[in-house]
Amino acid sequence: MSANGIAAVAESYQRFNPRAYLQNNYMPPRANFTSEEFAVPWKLRCLADAFATGEICGHTLIDIGTGPTIYQLLSACDYFEEIVATDYLEVNRAEIKNWVLGEDSSCFDWSPYIQYTCKIEGNGEPWKEKEQKLKKKLRRILPIDVHQAKPLGSSLSQPADALVSAFCLEAVSPDRPSFDRALRNVTTLLKPGGHFLMIGALDESFYLAGEAKLSVVPISEADVKESFAKSGYRTRNFRSYVMPSSLKIGVDDVQGIFFIHAQKTA
Repeated sequence: MSANGIAAVAESYQRFNPRAYLQNNYMPPRANFTSEEFAVPWKLRCLADAFATGEICGHTLIDIGTGPTIYQLLSACDYFEEIVATDYLEVNRAEIKNWVLGEDSSCFDWSPYIQYTCKIEGNGEPWKEKEQKLKKKLRRILPIDVHQAKPLGSSLSQPADALVSAFCLEAVSPDRPSFDRALRNVTTLLKPGGHFLMIGALDESFYLAGEAKLSVVPISEADVKESFAKSGYRTRNFRSYVMPSSLKIGVDDVQGIFFIHAQKTA
């Protein structure tokens, strides 16, 4: 795909509405915490289990394409001194900044996600303490372009100990080669031996965020594993989730979700 394809993706995201995206994906019916048969508890469980091993830790964790969400960082905040949020869109960076500062009463309410994470971690941590801990560790919220060889420009002096990413690379890549290149680009931000936890969509071609209809490159479980292997990772854990019909509500055509824990080999 030429640079024109990537430019077209960038243009389509100028219509992205963070509040509409949150409403579509992080409110009921999709935000159902009653059972891990539902997508949200499944994602939080994958992340909690990965960090509970104690193996994924260090000074800095970078979230690739944070979007307007923080749930993917909740279990990480016990294991890193600094968490760096990143996003291509200023509107998403503003959403995260407003949540951290707590100055905007209209901010999305993440408390059910924080409470559920505390519950499944089973450490007896009050949810308000976890919330404040994450806010204190989210010291930097940076612009990123995963299609650049240096996605963060000159903002990063040292590679990170770990990366996380949720629903980013497949949603901003016009085709599979672009996805692979983006993965290689963000891999430069990770130190050798570092860990990458990624959650993403399986076999999805579009999603809605307000007036924006955004294209997604459809990828399979095999595609994900192959892409990580080609980028120099060893897969440590892989899980997949089939989207039930009750959660297919017309805001996308996602068929499932994947979770991969991969370790950079060199």
